[in-house]
Amino acid sequence: MSLLRINDVTPDFTAETTQGKINFHEWIGDGWAILFSHPKDFTPVCTTELGAAAALEGEFRKRNTKIIGLSVDPVGNHSKWADDIEETQGYKVNFPMIGDPELTVSRLYNMLPAGEGESCEGRTAADNATVRTVFIIGPDKKIKLMLAYPMTTGRNFDEIVRVLDSIQLTTQHKVATPANWKPGENIIVAGSVSDDEARKLYPDTLKIIKPYLRTAAQPQ
Repeated sequence: MSLLRINDVTPDFTAETTQGKINFHEWIGDGWAILFSHPKDFTPVCTTELGAAAALEGEFRKRNTKIIGLSVDPVGNHSKWADDIEETQGYKVNFPMIGDPELTVSRLYNMLPAGEGESCEGRTAADNATVRTVFIIGPDKKIKLMLAYPMTTGRNFDEIVRVLDSIQLTTQHKVATPANWKPGENIIVAGSVSDDEARKLYPDTLKIIKPYLRTAAQPQ
């Protein structure tokens, strides 16, 4: 089992979800997707995360992005957990949740070692601690981002939206985004763009700070 890297084609799989059986690549379709995974149902940090994701589902939809969760438990448990999430977090989980009771997807995505076992039975959240990863996947089915979190630190979904905005922008234009960039702020002109081309692209806002560091207004 090889390690996954950015720009690898995301592994395909067929799995049961709270919205029926899916083939992952078919489910992604021609848009973007975010897969975020959890070590076990009915865990406190993950409960807040699923509520945060549900609250932002409209923002992801605006960005032509589907979201899907995974937890190392059967789908039947997910449905019961969804009730708790809505009760405690105030948002209904409308996106699918993958059941992974045989640890198939967790191992396929290198979130658990290949020899970790064949079932979620008897496993605690601590046994599955490494199953806390975020994958952003493009329409080309390639991995654009991977983020792994410890069990005790809740994921920042505002940051995931921000990174998605950056990736979608830099996929469309020959630009990069600087540290702490937010939509609407200046971008960095890509190194593949010559100074002459940059002056044509950004006649009013180009700033050459160093030969390797050129900024301009965000393209629309």
